[in-house]
Amino acid sequence: MHHLIVGAGPSGVIAAENLRKISKSSSITVIGNESHPAYSRMALPYMLAGDVGEKGTYLRQSDRHYDDLGIEIRNGTVRAVKPDSQTVTLASGESVDYDRLLIATGSSAIRPPIPGMDLAHIHNCWTLDDAYGFVSQAKAGDRVVLLGAGFIGCIVLQALVSMGLQLTVIELADRMLARMMDDAGGEMIRKWCEGKGVAVKTGAEAVGVTKSGDHLDISLADGTMIAADHIVCAAGVKPNVDFLNGSGVEVNFGVVVDHRLQTNVKNIFAAGDVAEGPDLSTGERQVHAIQPTASEHGRIAARQMSGDRTPYGGSLAMNVLNTLGLITSSYGLWQGVDGGDRSTVEDSAHNRYLRLEFQDDVLVGSLAIGLTQHVGVLRGLIQTKVKLGKWKKKLMNDPSLVMHAYLECMHGTR
Repeated sequence: MHHLIVGAGPSGVIAAENLRKISKSSSITVIGNESHPAYSRMALPYMLAGDVGEKGTYLRQSDRHYDDLGIEIRNGTVRAVKPDSQTVTLASGESVDYDRLLIATGSSAIRPPIPGMDLAHIHNCWTLDDAYGFVSQAKAGDRVVLLGAGFIGCIVLQALVSMGLQLTVIELADRMLARMMDDAGGEMIRKWCEGKGVAVKTGAEAVGVTKSGDHLDISLADGTMIAADHIVCAAGVKPNVDFLNGSGVEVNFGVVVDHRLQTNVKNIFAAGDVAEGPDLSTGERQVHAIQPTASEHGRIAARQMSGDRTPYGGSLAMNVLNTLGLITSSYGLWQGVDGGDRSTVEDSAHNRYLRLEFQDDVLVGSLAIGLTQHVGVLRGLIQTKVKLGKWKKKLMNDPSLVMHAYLECMHGTR
């Protein structure tokens, strides 16, 4: 049995390792298209900030890790998948056979269609090469405009501030972290960042970039002009699916998979940022481009590729983020559900906020700011869909009792 994994990110690496645990005799090949050892994109901001070197971003630290497991790591770019012959074709023209194929090609950074975005000194911070390119050009005191204040943008923001750069954030949405925070939470984060010396412009649309002497000018829709030495683009990502054209594999936004992470084509599975799989809260198919889901998908895919037919319940939409020392988290259906109930508590003076969303007596979503001790508890209650019983009323009156509710409902203690 030959298991072929296309993609050397967290989902691909974890799938390979788990396949080896399940079978000592199967052959396992991982094809990655970057020259560096497999690494975590979430570690790149720490490299930018100088907290770790390149090796600190690697998923596995031992140089012999994959050799010791009998996992072949190859460098190459897959151009086509041919299910009829069960082969993939590389850019070099070589064909590689498979018995089971896992598509774990992740996602790529996108740039908004703004005139001038192809100029020099405009950067992504999505790959190791991106990080090296930016570090080689930027120096402390440079003026930097960060396009995007979503999850990725706020991770990069932390690194840019650590580098001693003069930072302005431009966000098209009406608040920071619009996909993981409500108005109250987004406003709290904005004020926190501004208190740390970051200029933040929300509800602002960049419409053009021009070169002016030795710097760049960013034009906003309201007529404002912002000068910058560098622009860092964090405007989102898209799944890497183009190589599947003509394969017959169903692609929507990502690769469509079922409750086994299997595609519509026999013996082909998908995992991680590229997979459009079941959402735990809604049952609908979504792409959850976050590392915890990629890691979970890797483990599930390995079992399914090895013949386990236990259905996968779906991934939980979740984000946990450190923005200049302020910890934020969102889980599940934090926007609430029709007919549901909501409970909130806010302490703006101390940058604390907690919002709970209920459907009947089940916690289905949450937001939290500045409440690190609640992060695992909130996830546990939402992911297990435990019935809260009498604790529903108590949490409606005082959301801060969530730890007590967790201990009693999950473990029968107080």
